[in-house]
Amino acid sequence: MRKIRLLLLLVLAQLCLVPPLFAHHVLGRPSYSLNEDSNTPPSMQVETQIGKFFVTYMVFPAFPRANEPGRINLYATRIDSGEPYAGQVTFAVRNDSWFSSEEETLGTQPIDDGVFRQGFQFSHDGKYIITARFEADGEPYTIDFPLTIGDASSSTPITVAVIAIVLFLAAINVIKRKQLLRAKIRAGQGSDHA
Repeated sequence: MRKIRLLLLLVLAQLCLVPPLFAHHVLGRPSYSLNEDSNTPPSMQVETQIGKFFVTYMVFPAFPRANEPGRINLYATRIDSGEPYAGQVTFAVRNDSWFSSEEETLGTQPIDDGVFRQGFQFSHDGKYIITARFEADGEPYTIDFPLTIGDASSSTPITVAVIAIVLFLAAINVIKRKQLLRAKIRAGQGSDHA
C-alpha cells in the first residue's frame, strides 16, 4: 500500500512539474518559419454578434511569439444587410490581469477589401486583451478578445495548488499513522500491565 501511494505521489509530481509540449507543425509544415503573412490557419478565430453587427476576428500567425510580427484581421458586417462596416476601427491592447488598467493604442485602421488589418509585435511573452472599437449610427461598439503571445502557461497556479494539496494530504496521512501507532503501543503496554 505504501509503494502504491509513493508511486501515485511521484506520478502526480511528474505531471505537475513537466511543462506542456506544443506542436511545431501547422498543416504538416514546420511552424517556426511561418509569419503573419503565411497562408496558415489563425491561432484564434472568433465570431460574435454585437449590436447591429456580426464581427469575426482572426489572429495570425498560428503561434504568435514575442519580438515577431503578427496581425489581427477583423471583419464587421451589418446583420440586416450583410454590408461591411465602412468606417475605421481603433485597436488597443492591455495586459490580461486584474490589476492592469494601462492601455496602449496599436493603431486605427481603415477598411481594406472588407477587412480591418492591424499589425502587432510584443516584446514579452504573456496574456493580453486586444480591444477593437468603432462607432456606427452614433453608437459605440467595443469588442475585447484574448491574445496569448509565446508560452504563457496558466498551469503554474494550478500546479502549485495540486502540489500543496498532495503535500497536505501526505502530512495528514503521516500524522494519523503516528497517532494510530502510538495508540497501538499504549494499548499493548496497557494489556501487559493488567
